[in-house]
Amino acid sequence: MIANYQLLKNWERFNVSIPKTVKMVVSDFDGIFTDNTIIISEDKKISRRISFKDVMGVSLLVKNGYQVGIISGEKNSAIELIAETFKLKEVHQGIRNKIEVLRGILERNNLTPEEVLYVGDDVNDAECLKLAGTKYTVPNANKKIRTIENIQVTSICGGDGAFREIADEILDVE
Repeated sequence: MIANYQLLKNWERFNVSIPKTVKMVVSDFDGIFTDNTIIISEDKKISRRISFKDVMGVSLLVKNGYQVGIISGEKNSAIELIAETFKLKEVHQGIRNKIEVLRGILERNNLTPEEVLYVGDDVNDAECLKLAGTKYTVPNANKKIRTIENIQVTSICGGDGAFREIADEILDVE
């Protein structure tokens, strides 16, 4: 009960504010679209559970003219399926140095940091979050991420519709 109260108190201290300048949403995958749980089968295959709400969030953003990108430290078929389904151009998997990839995305797409909203949940997202004009994380993110200056925290945990919550906030701005 205390942990939930602390998360709520942390979330309440941030004002949900997405500027109209945002043109692209770039997100980490594990911990945002998933709850960070992996299932390893007897034949050593890895599976993840993702929320269809988050997939719908990608769909809504794309249909409304926003660019969506994914930068993931891991590789998995769910990312490939989402990229193919929505024809996402900026999907990068197995990335160790995410900040260099994000800088490349900005350059290739002629975007400024203020035009990018970044979503991440762990220390390998920290530099990307600091660069992005608008930054989001989830309540179950690493503490170092939740305390980044000007970061906004969703009310929903990763893997349960957090990306959709952000998509809905963006579309409410219009």
